[in-house]
Amino acid sequence: MNLINSSTIERVLTAALENGGDFAELFIEDRVNSSINLIDNKIEQNLSGRDYGVGIRIISGFNTVYAYTNDDDEANLISIARKASVSLNKSNIDLVLNFDKPNTRIINPIKVYPRDVDVNRKIELMKKGYDVAKNYDDSISQVQVGYLDWDQKVRIANTEGLYVEDRRVRTRYSISSVAAHNGEYQTGSVRPGASMGFEFYDNLDIDALGKEASQIAVTMSKAKYAPSGSLPVIMDNAFGGVLFHEACGHGLEASFVSKGTSVYTGLLGQKIASDCVTAIDDGTIENEWGSLAYDDEGTPTQRNVLIENGILKSYLVDRVNGARMNMPSTGSCRRESYRYKPTSRMTNTFIDSGNNTREEMFAGVEKGLYAKKLGGGSVNITTGEFNFAVMEGYLIENGKITEPVRGASLIGSGREVLEKIDMVGSDLSLAEGMCGAASGSIPAGVGQPPVRIKELTVGGR
Repeated sequence: MNLINSSTIERVLTAALENGGDFAELFIEDRVNSSINLIDNKIEQNLSGRDYGVGIRIISGFNTVYAYTNDDDEANLISIARKASVSLNKSNIDLVLNFDKPNTRIINPIKVYPRDVDVNRKIELMKKGYDVAKNYDDSISQVQVGYLDWDQKVRIANTEGLYVEDRRVRTRYSISSVAAHNGEYQTGSVRPGASMGFEFYDNLDIDALGKEASQIAVTMSKAKYAPSGSLPVIMDNAFGGVLFHEACGHGLEASFVSKGTSVYTGLLGQKIASDCVTAIDDGTIENEWGSLAYDDEGTPTQRNVLIENGILKSYLVDRVNGARMNMPSTGSCRRESYRYKPTSRMTNTFIDSGNNTREEMFAGVEKGLYAKKLGGGSVNITTGEFNFAVMEGYLIENGKITEPVRGASLIGSGREVLEKIDMVGSDLSLAEGMCGAASGSIPAGVGQPPVRIKELTVGGR
């Protein structure tokens, strides 16, 4: 890894504490990106580039100063470190640092680095998906295919002697289809990805993805509008987990808990969910979208049980907010790039497997909604209240799926959902998303088995 050497790191960190401070940290990043966008079988965008820079963080008590630069000249870094430290007015300290060799840890083995693959091979895969999706049905009016990969190398060092390296390679493929029916348009999309190299495509069924995106669009374009009211809701696995991520997961991040702005503040050890709910955040799952060897403070990622059989067991904790809460880091500190000050974030967050079958879930529903795929939504972290659109939904009548419905939205609060889940399936599956927050946009895995919520407000038309 061709990043700043250990002797320069030592001198910069020493300079960072010349004007006082308890702790200083360097985050060094070298990232290569590739992004291709195909619309109507034409390449509309083909971008590649490199993003390189250094973030310097100094902490004094609960106060933090953060600075960053893309100029890694040693004199410049030392100057920036000294300027950043001026606002931390403590007596000087005598600091001795040793950064002989960085620690490494492999969570996501890579076979073929995407940067080594010819761009025409990538475009060939995109056009294959386009052809399948466009030819699925005459009502498909537009298809968009996206390709994304990035290769991020980081080196993290601090004044406690931590010195680690990580290389994070991610690959993603997306298809979005639009179907027209009676002058109205509906969209279906799929966006698989992984912390893998180009070998990700060895087992990716692009034909199935193209058909799935178009099938959703066509089915929803011909569907009637969803009913509204308080109904039982069965949410499917994989991306159904985005509801837990947004409505509950963010509320368990220490950046909110430590300031008392989360609905879950002060509830450790208390019952906050149904007995059948166990929720986990795990950044160590091999090749999963949100996995990484170290978080962005250099702490090894780990499996964190957040909720166990309905009892709140843990928060997602970073250094600064952990100090406020008197809790150790859980390897949950993340950022988009060196331009962002890191804070507590999720990795792969999911409701764990239960014991119920799909047949059991549907059998007890006289009239309800089957939310097969969720779309976008919004959530209030302080209250946990949310509103999520259903991309693909179906009526449940007398224990059976009967007909597709569109325009449905799910309205409620995270606590309400957790308490009203009365069945959890056994077929856990994860999916991929991008999560935006104070420290930028990061890859986050979401997931769950199918779950049944015995009552939830459904908005329709």
